[in-house]
Amino acid sequence: MSIDPSKTENNPSPRPFAQTYFHGTKANLQIGTLLKVGFNSNYAQYGQLNHIYFTATLDAAIWGAELAAGEGEGRIYLVEPTGSIEDDPNLTDKKFPGNPTMSYRSHHPLKVVGEVTIWQGHAPEQVKAMRDGLAKLREQGLDEIEN
Repeated sequence: MSIDPSKTENNPSPRPFAQTYFHGTKANLQIGTLLKVGFNSNYAQYGQLNHIYFTATLDAAIWGAELAAGEGEGRIYLVEPTGSIEDDPNLTDKKFPGNPTMSYRSHHPLKVVGEVTIWQGHAPEQVKAMRDGLAKLREQGLDEIEN
């Protein structure tokens, strides 16, 4: 499936090779759903955020699906930005200069255009180690989101 994020309000001309974007969550969404700001974060401790977060790597989306709050299976959606996007400063400025994780955010909605239904999650011990690491950051007050 091809997604063309270049067809946005800011850049209406198509590009020959479109970037695919992913959003990992536990929410059960329908094709055509618009993910908007003003709703609770996938990660309950952050409440409502001013941005929608997404990635261009399947691995980062898998982490998002596995670490999201809530019950049920993790899900990964193909999303299309409807407006301008920016590097996620929570990762690119603080942890991974140069944005190797290809993590982004937007004030504008993301349109769900598909779902990745076959993917392999991380090993349970990796997920537990990541959750433990995030809990430790939370205890130290180092898990804030620059929103």
